[in-house]
Amino acid sequence: MFLLKLFFVALALMSCSGSLSEPWEEVEEDADKEEAVINYVTGSIWPKPQSYKATGKVYTLTSNNFSFDSAGETSDVLKQALMRYKVLVFPDAVEKPKDGLSQIIKLTVKVLDKYAPLSLESDESYILVVDAPTTSLTANTVWGALRGLETFSQVVYQDQMGLYLANGSKIVDHPRFQHRGFMIDTSRHYLHPSIILKFIDALSYSKFNVLHWHVVDDQSFPFVSETFPQLSGQGAYNNKTHIFTKDDVNDIVEYGRMRGIRVVPEFDTPGHTRSWGSIENLLTPCYSEGKPSGTFGPINPTLDSTYTFLKKFFSEVAEKFPDHYLHLGGDEVRDTCWASNPNITTWMKKMGYGQNYSLLEQYYEQHLLSIVEGLGKSYIVWQEVVDNDIKVLPDTVVNVWKAGWKKEMEKVTSKGLRTILSACWYLNRIQYRIDWDKYYTCEPTDFTGTEEQKELVIGGTGCMWGEYVDGTNILPRTWPRALAVGERLWSSKDTTDLNDAKMRLWEHRCRYVRRGIPAEPGTRSQYCRYEWRV
Repeated sequence: MFLLKLFFVALALMSCSGSLSEPWEEVEEDADKEEAVINYVTGSIWPKPQSYKATGKVYTLTSNNFSFDSAGETSDVLKQALMRYKVLVFPDAVEKPKDGLSQIIKLTVKVLDKYAPLSLESDESYILVVDAPTTSLTANTVWGALRGLETFSQVVYQDQMGLYLANGSKIVDHPRFQHRGFMIDTSRHYLHPSIILKFIDALSYSKFNVLHWHVVDDQSFPFVSETFPQLSGQGAYNNKTHIFTKDDVNDIVEYGRMRGIRVVPEFDTPGHTRSWGSIENLLTPCYSEGKPSGTFGPINPTLDSTYTFLKKFFSEVAEKFPDHYLHLGGDEVRDTCWASNPNITTWMKKMGYGQNYSLLEQYYEQHLLSIVEGLGKSYIVWQEVVDNDIKVLPDTVVNVWKAGWKKEMEKVTSKGLRTILSACWYLNRIQYRIDWDKYYTCEPTDFTGTEEQKELVIGGTGCMWGEYVDGTNILPRTWPRALAVGERLWSSKDTTDLNDAKMRLWEHRCRYVRRGIPAEPGTRSQYCRYEWRV
């Protein structure tokens, strides 16, 4: 009997082993090529600077014998940055210098324009000379100084004994693209403001400069409008806990500004608006067999009341979000509900549109764009707005997100419109493998076109859509994978060495962990001097 039981146990184990391993065999075909554990590089910089010249010298530092020196009056941005980076440069209170090395005791920070506003056109260039006893940082604006301070915090590293060192060098740096963004989605799953602030920190550590905030969508409306409180009152998952108040928005915008991160909100219309249904007559009633079906589709473009509402609503949005740009969405507009509604089809015949619903969408978009322009704002739209031949203003920025992006970039830039690329960088699409390399190798100007067309590419935006992401996993799912996007948008086009990037990404991921960002491993066999601790 015992032998019989043993036989069945063994059989069960064999069966379980097969069922568990087989689904992964195709994915793990290179499992025998497991990477050896080696020491990662130290003092490397992410994203890679435009120019880095090493002197061959190594210096030592201590937290108790080091200071920042910003001559004269300092702006609030620079003052807070110096306080913040003192902690980031010296995460441990190690007060012993390394024997035999010259000591850096001061970083002088010289900023020509300490009060330049944060905008798409901001100058983020800087020069950092790492020397002893004084290291110098020079920038035209405070925004360049922020990027230089981040670089300095990466140049400084700890040896195995925890002593602080820095490699002597001269770094001349500036971003390749003006717009280096990342999108978060707070509608499909709510993100607490504290998570958003932590995300902004993570963006700043890799020199991103835009938080694209997809605030609302079909699923929920967490934005508290003081003009139309019923929007969040009826549209939020919970109108007491899952909302963003005026103070929340102010805090997020200001937190971003202090780190050189512009907060660009997206309020996507006329589709993706099911959560806007508390506004009377705003959404289109859908019909089935000539009768109302009880469901609703996109915003109704045929009513004057629609544009009265939009003007009031976006006036409030423009006031709460000071950036010059608003993202107006415009993607995935389904016309089936419009086509089912007899009031809309009658209106279209009267307008001479026939059954061309692209003209109806154009009517809506042109009215909305006119409203936003009247508020003194410029706008970003998803590519469908241009794909549907809607006439837009010359300063429109088109966000390209679909497959076949190279042809789309060629088409959009041929119209003289500026573009932002997102198609390569949907990081919510995960795989059972290290995948940052595929994001790293996406080149935004890799399309057929003239040099003038390629100059219209102002940058890109990585995306983390929220279907399967909330506050528990957005940080490890995004980081360090998003580092690839950050370097592609900052560094020279010639920065393409994956092996070099892998070693630097390893160290930078460890910095994230040390700074309180739970970034997942970026290579298979990896360790950090300071591992994640709860």
